[in-house]
Amino acid sequence: MRPPVFLVEPSDLDGDMITLRGQEGRHASTVRRLTVGERADLTDGQGTVAECMVAAARPGELQFAVLARRTEPKPDPWVCVIQAIPKGERGELAVELLTEVGADVIVPWAAERCVAVWRAERAAKSTERWRTAAAQAAKQSRRAWLPEVTDQIHKAEAAARIESAALAILLDPGASESVAEVKLPASGEIVLIVGPEGGITPAEEQAFRDAGAVGARIGPTVLRASSAGVVAAGVVLSRTARWA
Repeated sequence: MRPPVFLVEPSDLDGDMITLRGQEGRHASTVRRLTVGERADLTDGQGTVAECMVAAARPGELQFAVLARRTEPKPDPWVCVIQAIPKGERGELAVELLTEVGADVIVPWAAERCVAVWRAERAAKSTERWRTAAAQAAKQSRRAWLPEVTDQIHKAEAAARIESAALAILLDPGASESVAEVKLPASGEIVLIVGPEGGITPAEEQAFRDAGAVGARIGPTVLRASSAGVVAAGVVLSRTARWA
């Protein structure tokens, strides 16, 4: 059984002894019930991992002795998913699964046909829930690099991101070419655009194609907005050296 992973600040990884406090400390000591002599990995979510052993345990707090350190390179190519905001809890589900499959950037997109609308205070709270979901899923899937969850964007910002990408794929169930057939770049950002349940508008499609996006289908069936990006990201990553 592989050791659990906990998140710490980058500065916490400097010493040979690391004290885990706060929410992560409570989770490690109370929920996971780690005891002296047990293993755990601590990461800053930016590629650095400290392989540790519990040296002392107190309620809500654990002290770890660092056994070894390693730094994992930033993934390349990296996958950015521009995700139309699904309704209800499907957004957080999409974030969890995208994180587990290996997406590197998750961008909430306020598509014109989205049922869910993030405004003002709700936008900040919803974004924070997505970031929390990503962090928890990253720990579960033992990622040294946490995915970035950006602030909500609209059509023009999405088009700008597409234009700067090495490749952008607009998921389209009616496309003649499949995601498995699109030629992938060896390096740089691969953007996947996931529309809402009602589909993207003609204006959105035109803006994205003008920015350089190519249309591609995932397979013979039509997936939900909350699952399409996950499957597409898996197909793309399986064709890169990252999954070799």
